[in-house]
Amino acid sequence: MSALTGRETGARRAAAAPGTRRARHRRRAPGEPRAVGYLYVLPALAVFGVFLLWPLAQTGWLSLLHWDGLTRASWAGLDNYQDLLTDPELRVPFAHAAVLLLFYAALPVAVGLLLTAALTRFRIRGMTFFRTVLFLPQVLAMVVVGVAWRAVLAPDGLLNDTLGALGLSGLARSWLGDDTWALPAVGTIGTWVETGLCLVLFLAGAQRIPRELYEAARIDGAGPVREFLTVTLPGLRAEVAVALTLTLVAALRNFDLIYITTSGGPGNATSVPSYEVYRRAFESGEVGSASAMGITLTAVIFALTMVVTRFVEGRSR
Repeated sequence: MSALTGRETGARRAAAAPGTRRARHRRRAPGEPRAVGYLYVLPALAVFGVFLLWPLAQTGWLSLLHWDGLTRASWAGLDNYQDLLTDPELRVPFAHAAVLLLFYAALPVAVGLLLTAALTRFRIRGMTFFRTVLFLPQVLAMVVVGVAWRAVLAPDGLLNDTLGALGLSGLARSWLGDDTWALPAVGTIGTWVETGLCLVLFLAGAQRIPRELYEAARIDGAGPVREFLTVTLPGLRAEVAVALTLTLVAALRNFDLIYITTSGGPGNATSVPSYEVYRRAFESGEVGSASAMGITLTAVIFALTMVVTRFVEGRSR
């Protein structure tokens, strides 16, 4: 009897031992990922690999070749990337992209924050209407935006007609055909497009900031500037990160707006990397150089988004 009892006790201890499969199963947290979970994401991973990773790898391979798209390719190694660093003609599009970052990212975020600060401090009727109107450029296709603004900025367009009606005809010019003003004109269109997106994001984030924080700041005698810096801006850190990421990517991958409005001109005054990739690959027959520029642009976008994400995560800790 005692031997039987001892065996039963030993079996129970073995069953309850931490090293047994049953014990590990009981200790496993609910919802812990299992191997079968990867089967659910496998279709998405397959699509991601086929339509993104594989073309990216192919582009990386083409960037190591001298190829015109038709004849036999020859090995180039890193020559195409070296040209990006040494050839001024290839560096100019990246300099233009850096300028567009100001118009596409910095200005929309700054204007969106200022408008959000004003709208959170003062109650304005028709907020839904204004929010819809400001967000409208995001709904329109960029081709439509480009065609509309090309008509506005034409030599006989609405802007010059308005300046003439105000007695400022001396300021009228061919905005998209001027070497000095073409890039700022395109950047202004980008500011108009992206400001609505930033404002809607910031207004949505401001709604979840507790009103008690604003009341406490006002009791402490905080003015509008201090209230913005101590309450609104810290509460919108995550939304600012999202807005910066979206606008930075929009600025660097800008192609359709450039293609519709200026086609990189006059000369190369508005040439940007994405448009230069298209021009070199499909017009000049420099597929290897275009691929190297595309890979470099991808790396720049990835690096900038990582910097924004790390900065926000570091400040939020």
